Amino acid sequence: MEIRRALPQDFRELLHCLKMRSKYAVLLVFVVGLVIIEKENNFISRVSDKLKQSPQALAEANSTEASPVPAENGSLASLRELDAAFSQLRSHLRNVTLQLGGDEDPGPRRHVLLMATTRTGSSFVGEFFNQQGSIFYLFEPLWHIERTVTFEPGGANAVGSALVYRDVLKQLLLCDLYILESFISPAPEGHLTPFMFRRGSSRSLCEEPVCTPSAKKVFEKYHCKNRRCGPLNITLAAEACRRKQHVALKTVRIRQLEFLQPLVEDPRLDVRIIQLVRDPRAVLASRIVAFSGKYETWKKWASEGEAPLREEEVQRLRGNCESIRLSAELGLRRPGWLRGRYMLVRYEDVARAPLQKAEEMYRFAGLPLTPQVEEWIGKNTQAPRDGSGVYSTRKNSSEQFEKWRFSIPFKLAQVVQDACAPAMRLFGYKLASSPAALANRSFSLLEEAQPSWVT
Repeated sequence: MEIRRALPQDFRELLHCLKMRSKYAVLLVFVVGLVIIEKENNFISRVSDKLKQSPQALAEANSTEASPVPAENGSLASLRELDAAFSQLRSHLRNVTLQLGGDEDPGPRRHVLLMATTRTGSSFVGEFFNQQGSIFYLFEPLWHIERTVTFEPGGANAVGSALVYRDVLKQLLLCDLYILESFISPAPEGHLTPFMFRRGSSRSLCEEPVCTPSAKKVFEKYHCKNRRCGPLNITLAAEACRRKQHVALKTVRIRQLEFLQPLVEDPRLDVRIIQLVRDPRAVLASRIVAFSGKYETWKKWASEGEAPLREEEVQRLRGNCESIRLSAELGLRRPGWLRGRYMLVRYEDVARAPLQKAEEMYRFAGLPLTPQVEEWIGKNTQAPRDGSGVYSTRKNSSEQFEKWRFSIPFKLAQVVQDACAPAMRLFGYKLASSPAALANRSFSLLEEAQPSWVT
């Protein structure tokens, strides 16, 4: 009986002993785990501190006079959170850059020159570059030179004007906007002028920090479209030009492509020249509407037929067409200095497929086409039929480009065809043999564009 009573008691003591040992074992494991975790935390903290040190701090740490660096406790989770935060920041910056018209890899600085004549759609095509946020765009800066310096057409004077225009263009492409101060009238004071021609057509001149608060009692003839700005600060404009990744200029005042060779060969520039042409019959029809006073003789002759056209008028038209043709032929011959830097574009092709032509022009220039440019093209090529003025860049482009066929008398079209036949053949514009052919929309006056026009 005594043995049977003793066994349970011993068994209970054994169980109690095992329980105590288990508690000590769990406690020991817990302590060992804490030690391991603390060591890993210290290691991670040291790695985090190293990553967070700036180059200056690292230099100080390596110097002979060591300075204590406050330690920061870190963890693997905090590092992961930090990496996630940096990823979100990079994504946000990328989105902001794209919204502003930039790109992750904008590439080398480009200098785009849109070369055209009046009433060829150059203001519309120029907006393709004006709407790109990383491009500093100037609209017709040579207007000031033409107004200040008088050159008679033809001969040595024509060469002199081309050289002046070229030298001014070079400085503008290099962001030296101060050169305009010699030609702006009245002359700027303290690099301030309220008379920058068509300032509102250059977004870069109408955004901060170039757009300063408007000044009272200061008349600005060429003001910004969507906001009130004070007189143009040319210093701020030049700084904005240097900050932008690329530069683009639109001009209708230089036609001799050969004079631009020093610009193309200047090692400081990476020039891309886009020559924009349009059917000369459409150009004349548009100029008669836009510059009515200068074409009174043409209108009277077309409507009344009493006063004959003066020979100098026809010769001027022929000279304009020939200068355009000669420049285009030079570009299409692909001389070494111009190879890969010249593109010929017809306005009619742009009007029929604006987004496609914009993509081609951007590809040629080596620039990224941004969503903002695409959005502008979509909004400004589907305008109401009655919502387009003669200077508007908002048009239903697919309908507008042949509208001239129904407004110009056939006798005027014949004069243009006789004077400009060589240029029209080069650019693929068909001649109309009769008034019916001119007014027949089903008869296309446009041949297919040639791939060789991009060199």
